[in-house]
Amino acid sequence: MNLYFEASKTLDGLDARIGSIKGVLATLPEKDRKRISALVIETLKYKAVLTQVINETNLLKDERKKITSMNLALVLVHDILLAGGIQAGDGPIKQAILRHKTRLNGEFQRIKIKRGARSNLELAHNGDDRAAQIPRYVRVNTLIWTSDHAMDAFISNGYNLMDPFTSSRGFAKDEHIPNLLLFSPQTTFHDDPVYKSGKIILQDKASCFPAVVLSPPSREDVYVIDATAAPGNKTSHLSAIMGNKGKLFAFERDRKRFKTLQMMLSKAGCQNVEALNLDFLTVDPQDAAYRKVTHILLDPSCSGSGIVNRLDHLLETEEESKSEKDERLTKLAAFQLVMIKHAMKFPAVKRIVYSTCSVHAMENEHVVRDALKSEEAESSGFKLESLENVLPQWKRRGLPDEMDNPGDAASLIRCSPGGDATNGFFVSCFVRRDRNTTNDQKRRSDEELSAVPRKKKKKKNHNS
Repeated sequence: MNLYFEASKTLDGLDARIGSIKGVLATLPEKDRKRISALVIETLKYKAVLTQVINETNLLKDERKKITSMNLALVLVHDILLAGGIQAGDGPIKQAILRHKTRLNGEFQRIKIKRGARSNLELAHNGDDRAAQIPRYVRVNTLIWTSDHAMDAFISNGYNLMDPFTSSRGFAKDEHIPNLLLFSPQTTFHDDPVYKSGKIILQDKASCFPAVVLSPPSREDVYVIDATAAPGNKTSHLSAIMGNKGKLFAFERDRKRFKTLQMMLSKAGCQNVEALNLDFLTVDPQDAAYRKVTHILLDPSCSGSGIVNRLDHLLETEEESKSEKDERLTKLAAFQLVMIKHAMKFPAVKRIVYSTCSVHAMENEHVVRDALKSEEAESSGFKLESLENVLPQWKRRGLPDEMDNPGDAASLIRCSPGGDATNGFFVSCFVRRDRNTTNDQKRRSDEELSAVPRKKKKKKNHNS
């Protein structure tokens, strides 16, 4: 019965929006991950119809002493109706479900007939059509091998350099992100030796933008922070860009996600990373360990409204009211702003990248706008990085109408789900002005202005 308890707890976490399906499943114990993941995903596919069956049969009301939550009922009823039975020994919970087996099956068949479904599959969630337009992105882990070696290996395994949307065995190099390859959306790599050995990272293209924009130098004297690191894709990308040189502090406050981060970094061969089970906001910027940090990556919790990949469409629920949505986004935006302002307090930081997988201006342009007006930005001299240093070849930029200075929007990156062959995403980059240089320039300008001879005013001839 432990399988069902763990699956139920996982669904509870997804209901609480603690992360994406992929991220949450990655925190499960490795020995049980495949079984629990399969049960969770299949239950989510049929959640709407299973919920209706449970409600119509009064299962929770009749068995409230044995079946204590809707999510536990969902995974058990799923296996009774769709998987050939409950995979557990006899016990009071199993008996409680079996007492209602005939009624559950009868209600399920009634719904099936009413909807005109010819098979069980037709009752499943259809998903987001935009997901089919997103390739399977594979980032070559250059800490272990090179893109040339990776491409040779794929070709020797029957893949061909061609449009991945015209052939299931086609793949191509991405035009914006180095060492990123595109495969057919149906391609899977979870059982492939190159994935299991850490040679490739399965990472959406837009998720690669933050590390590329931050672009820490590959030097031993470079200190970098990834403030919310789990599951580790962006951390491993930063480590690769740094060439395993310097020091990369990876913070993750959640214990389970921290363990996932550690496993990911170990598999990816990240030797310059110090993983810390700490909340970034509790870290003192003046601490001697972090006073030299010059680059910080912030990818904090967000609404996830831009995610349309193959799994997270299963989390779609009934529409929130406008007030509920606004309240949730307001709380997220407040937290995101606190993260940026805290990052600006690190004495040596020169470059801060803030990103979300949200499409809402409230979490994106508005947070950036408020950060630029903050006391921290004013006192430390932070401004937005110029367009030419923030992936200038990427055409979709920020929303001018959502910024105090519309021209600032050009420095921001947006990705549109369905429009850019990625999930929805947002990236911004703050850079610290050299105040001494700015003051010197202002002083020189003032001196030059005072040195310009003033033209004498001609006296008017009042007699003329």
